[in-house]
Amino acid sequence: MLRRHLIATAAAGIAAPVTLRAQGAWRPERPVTIIVPWAAGGSTDQMARIVAAELEGPLGQRVVVVNQPGASGSIGTRNALEAPKDGLTWAAGAAVDVGCYKVLGLLDTQLSDWNLFFAVANVNVLVANPQSGFRDFGAALEALKTRGQGIGVATAGVSSAGHNMMEALRAATQLQYRHATYDGGNPAMIATVSGETPLGAVLLVEAAEMIRARRLVPLAVQSENPVTLAAQGNAPAIEIPSVRRWIPGIPAPLNYFGIWSAKGVPDNVVQTMTGLWTNTIANSQRLKDYANSRAALFTPLHGQAAHDEAWKMVRQTAWLYFDGGKARVSPETLGIARL
Repeated sequence: MLRRHLIATAAAGIAAPVTLRAQGAWRPERPVTIIVPWAAGGSTDQMARIVAAELEGPLGQRVVVVNQPGASGSIGTRNALEAPKDGLTWAAGAAVDVGCYKVLGLLDTQLSDWNLFFAVANVNVLVANPQSGFRDFGAALEALKTRGQGIGVATAGVSSAGHNMMEALRAATQLQYRHATYDGGNPAMIATVSGETPLGAVLLVEAAEMIRARRLVPLAVQSENPVTLAAQGNAPAIEIPSVRRWIPGIPAPLNYFGIWSAKGVPDNVVQTMTGLWTNTIANSQRLKDYANSRAALFTPLHGQAAHDEAWKMVRQTAWLYFDGGKARVSPETLGIARL
């Protein structure tokens, strides 16, 4: 039901679909760049490369993905923000990051500064190295409550999805943890597989293959309900319990991922991309298969509908940072009201 509602919402925002055959359509004369502000192999990188491949044909131009990790994604995002407003440079990532960079003092930008185009919504998962001794979330929770400062949890860094999950858990239970930061979800996942840290908080799309290979133990997902990782090859379907089994009522907003360009690009760029999102991305079998295989939600949203959906997690996360003492700027001063 939620999947159908989100797709219908995306389509409802378009009165008349725009195609590249339409008068005044944008036709880039040079390759288009999508900056992924995280290391290769992570959730943003995975999504952006599929989107890029789907856009190349309709645009009639190469769409190049460039990884520029650092400073919790703010370096690559800044480069996209400061690029010429010609439509040739886009950023990719999680919308909640863009919405909270100013709260964290990492980058002077907010969600409203961007033209938003979403592809999928991802779910956070806490995973354990098989040698860590943690077989379920309850055992990990008790350990983090009693000796958490000595237990490393790998994430993609401050403001990453995994960090947000751990901060939500800390706010709900007063647990502690030693934050081990990496330049992306894939390096954080690899650190947990190798035993560099006993636990990892990453996105399920990043950990899916290692969970299927039994090199990571899935403890719990931050979602309203359990999530099933679909069967693949010889690997059976795996149901991962919701963290709400142990912590009822913990926030579990959807985490939207996509690409965006800074406001100020020509109107025909936005109109053309809006048409492509409606006619190409919304019908992308590659994105649908990717989402289904990695327990993500296919959400081809754009425009105001994208902003309104992402704003739910931005509000929750911004105040989570503030209450946890990690904010440099009060969300209230930025027009982010407390939930």
